[in-house]
Amino acid sequence: MTDNVREEDGRVPVAEAPLPFPLEYEAHYLTNQEAFHEYALGILLSNERAENAVHNAYVEIRVRWDALLGENDLQAQTWLILRRAILDELMGGLREELAARDSGIGLYPALAKLSPRQFDAIVLRYIAGYDTKKTALYMGLTPGTVTHHIRKAQERLAPIHRRATRPIKKEDTQ
Repeated sequence: MTDNVREEDGRVPVAEAPLPFPLEYEAHYLTNQEAFHEYALGILLSNERAENAVHNAYVEIRVRWDALLGENDLQAQTWLILRRAILDELMGGLREELAARDSGIGLYPALAKLSPRQFDAIVLRYIAGYDTKKTALYMGLTPGTVTHHIRKAQERLAPIHRRATRPIKKEDTQ
């Protein structure tokens, strides 16, 4: 097939071109891509979003490939990368959508201003309803770190909560 693609000096450039990916990386991709996609599809519920998340995960895996080969458990590390890519896809437009919503007390814009980890921890814990352990799994953090991010987010959101739950005074209703 490459016989028809020759340079003037007789070389076959296609045959001489280096492979763009290490063979082990390609093997990992071929072995795991279907499972990665099914997992992403189960969470994201859209083929397009699942493909995007898996693509982004494999881009990160490729960038970090040499370091990942030195890890004790390559499979566990790549699944962590996939989970983060799925989380990024899941949270993608949520922050902007929340900022535009009106709760009447400013809660949604305040949520949108949280740090990325605080935002993700609050959304996964209180909006998605995941327990701390599952939230930690998706975020690639320890449960203690998730608890820390939730506590910090709650501290930042506390003034809004206090304003929303303060007793109504007579002068406020007149």
